[in-house]
Amino acid sequence: MADIQPHPQMANAIRALAMDAVQQANSGHPGAPMGMADMAVALWGQHLKHNPADPRWFDRDRFVLSNGHGSMLLYALLHLTGYELSIDELKNFRQLHSKTAGHPEVGLTPGVETTTGPLGQGIANAVGFALAEKLLAAEFNRAGHVVVDHHSYVFLGDGCLMEGVSHEAVALAGVWKLHKLIALYDDNGISIDGQVTPWFADNTPLRFVACGWNVIGPIDGHDADKVASAIAEAKKQTERPTLIVCKTRIGQGSPNRANSAKAHGEPLGVEEVALARAELGWTSAPFVVEPDIYAAWDGRAKGQSAQARWNERFAAYGQAFPALAAEFRRRMQGQLPAHFEQLAAGIELAADGKRETVASRRASQLALQAFTAELPELLGGSADLTSSNLTHTTSTPPLRFDAQGHVKTDAAEGAEAAAGGKIGRHINYGVREFGMAAIMNGLALHGGYIPYGGTFLTFSDYSRNAIRMAALMRQRVIHVFTHDSIGLGEDGPTHQAIEHAASLRLIPHLDVWRPADTVETAVAWRVALSNQDRPTALLLSRQNLPYPHDAPKRDLAGIGHGAYVLSEPADRGLKKKPVAVIIATGSEVQLALQAQRLLADRKIPVRVVSMPSTTRFDRQDRKYKKAVLPARLPRVAVEMGVTDGWWKYGCAAVVGIDRFGESAPAPVLLGHFGFTADNVAATVQAVLKRKRK
Repeated sequence: MADIQPHPQMANAIRALAMDAVQQANSGHPGAPMGMADMAVALWGQHLKHNPADPRWFDRDRFVLSNGHGSMLLYALLHLTGYELSIDELKNFRQLHSKTAGHPEVGLTPGVETTTGPLGQGIANAVGFALAEKLLAAEFNRAGHVVVDHHSYVFLGDGCLMEGVSHEAVALAGVWKLHKLIALYDDNGISIDGQVTPWFADNTPLRFVACGWNVIGPIDGHDADKVASAIAEAKKQTERPTLIVCKTRIGQGSPNRANSAKAHGEPLGVEEVALARAELGWTSAPFVVEPDIYAAWDGRAKGQSAQARWNERFAAYGQAFPALAAEFRRRMQGQLPAHFEQLAAGIELAADGKRETVASRRASQLALQAFTAELPELLGGSADLTSSNLTHTTSTPPLRFDAQGHVKTDAAEGAEAAAGGKIGRHINYGVREFGMAAIMNGLALHGGYIPYGGTFLTFSDYSRNAIRMAALMRQRVIHVFTHDSIGLGEDGPTHQAIEHAASLRLIPHLDVWRPADTVETAVAWRVALSNQDRPTALLLSRQNLPYPHDAPKRDLAGIGHGAYVLSEPADRGLKKKPVAVIIATGSEVQLALQAQRLLADRKIPVRVVSMPSTTRFDRQDRKYKKAVLPARLPRVAVEMGVTDGWWKYGCAAVVGIDRFGESAPAPVLLGHFGFTADNVAATVQAVLKRKRK
């Protein structure tokens, strides 16, 4: 089974490096790496397909350390197998600007596939990896030409299984029959608070069986041969993902701290490290690994050979299917089609020409209708709200699988359907917002797809941590949030977003858009799709939004900057310079324009600025910002949400809502909370009156 000569000290090399790095940093989690070391020998030594010389090689297996606090396990593996991660980086564990952070971070450390800090999200990311592999295989593989063929492996612990997101993701993995997903459960029964039995008594194997998984074990997680055999058995699966339950001892090798919470989240201590080294028979100095152990671990030759074989297969694939090969390369490089800008411009101009009065959720669907027809990498979905979020189009039929686990297409049933039929591109995630968001992160990280998924804006609270992780990892993931304000009406305060727009805007590297009409929505989608290194949240209305028919020719470039001048006093017949600026987003832009008309009737000239994306506008240069919001003019913001975020724009007043909503028809609510043209106009006049005093 093994392609390398095993060494009895391979696992102990991981344990020693973990102990040394955590002790030197005086911070970290030594117990998990020590407990999972033998599992790592089985997977990385005998099964994992990877190339340390090219960490981004496409057809590598994906490995996810879901219990990311055990990061020294992964750092030790990357170092030992030959990745560009020196022993000095291990010595610099958890220090400023080190490649070995406290938890694995994608983009920082070569060989790390995803950032795993919050427990449970790693297994959900791995589900996304496995789904991407399965869909790409169905889309691109051809008889005699298999170019997509890899596994997704994940190590996870008790904490991952306690987090609710794992329930959501595990259930979907079973439904989707992701047979190339193999999870190894580090079943040590210990968490920070101690033995988990008083608070975690789940029958984990039966839970996974109930979700449609194949379960192996429990087995001895410290017997690398048994673990390797279990992995080999799991790889024979053709219909179900596999959970391998590995019984382990946290801190294995530590005489006084093994199998205790003391091994979990703190250094072992100098004396205990010395005792553990003696227990393990490890005689090398700290951070020293003998050449024969390095040789046993070295994965470079094996990895280069595996990649070379794949390169040959892909070259033959390219000769047989040149168009498919070119499309595959484009997709995996994350590049948009060459005609994307022309496509987007056409969508925007068409929207401006039609000038439809529709809800912005419908405007989003109209844009998607055009984009999904031309961008096969767009993979949509909804958390059981498809008909409300309007995330489906005629180009994105539901994703379905047959009884054998094959991806259904519009061609014949069964395995032969992969010979060119179109697969479904809209995912019914069920009522699983957090799982959806974390799986979308995995889809984006894998490559080949731009995932988007919908739910109500208030339910972004469920998925917020995965949204934050997408921003931290700088992944192109698009969240479609509808029902964006009290304007949704009778469903009441449980569904009426108040603080959500402001809170999402606080997440670094996340673009947030709240468009006012069909054109702004189309621009928002264009920018979101162009953002290769940041996620996007689109906040969309349930209620219809009138197109500003009396506005001048739209500044499409300005919309793309996040804010622009929509209407000047001259557009209302006043040949005067503005004395104030009304800033508005989304459905409130119509109120700003109505207030501008009222003020014009009173001979008060006002500029209206539409600011669909504060986050985008904040990144513009000073000159542009000053042109849109002149320093001398008082500003009044209008948005159906909390007011706090608007004061940074120097507003003299904000027409907002700093309390929860009410259950009533939308027009009644708007009047009740002061979202009327009369109130906006009166607020502007009050500001001008204060200024004159």
